[in-house]
Amino acid sequence: MPAKTVADFLKAGAMFAGVPGEEIVRLAAVAREDRYAPREYLFTEGDAPAWFWLVRSGRVKIVRQSRGGKDVVLEIVGPGEPFGGVAALEGRPYPASAQALEASTVVRIPPEPIAALVRRHPAIVGELMRMLGRRLRGAHDSVTSLATDPVETRLAARLIRLAEEEGVPDARGIVLPFRLTRQTLADMTGTTVETTIRIVSRWLKKGVLDEEDGRLIVPSVEVLRELDNPEAR
Repeated sequence: MPAKTVADFLKAGAMFAGVPGEEIVRLAAVAREDRYAPREYLFTEGDAPAWFWLVRSGRVKIVRQSRGGKDVVLEIVGPGEPFGGVAALEGRPYPASAQALEASTVVRIPPEPIAALVRRHPAIVGELMRMLGRRLRGAHDSVTSLATDPVETRLAARLIRLAEEEGVPDARGIVLPFRLTRQTLADMTGTTVETTIRIVSRWLKKGVLDEEDGRLIVPSVEVLRELDNPEAR
């Protein structure tokens, strides 16, 4: 993809707001744009931090293995969002793996030009920290939930978060604009795929969820909130 097109993408993002256009053009000149198929790995946990990544289209899931060898989905990163940034800037190995959730296009930039840009424009760090802070809050909630909540509560909480952050409202409720396999939902909630299939099937029959072309639809977030809060039932 031409560097100009990459530059336009970088200019449109919140992370580089306020950076002069000529600097964005120079950054785009050393960037690469790649496409990944669903389930293809961009990097794996422990790899050297060779790149700073941004999702241009599609979605990437950030995955870490538990001590028992089970994949746990920490986060789903969507268009315009960076990932692998802290590892790249600090020179530490990637602490988790990145895998395409669906067909995705990403822009990757060598760490050195990003670090130089950050030194000239410290506001970039503030924006990066804001994004990371949101993710850390979500990760903290997920870890707490994994330790204390039953599976239905965990699944409801995760779907509420996805609906609020990624969902597209329409006449049927809130549509999640990407396909989530039952295995991915299981990995996001720390349970087995069999348990996830059973719960989702029951919710589909009861109208708690709907599904079209592999995309889940949340008719009412409030109904999910009741499942997320057993004491309110």
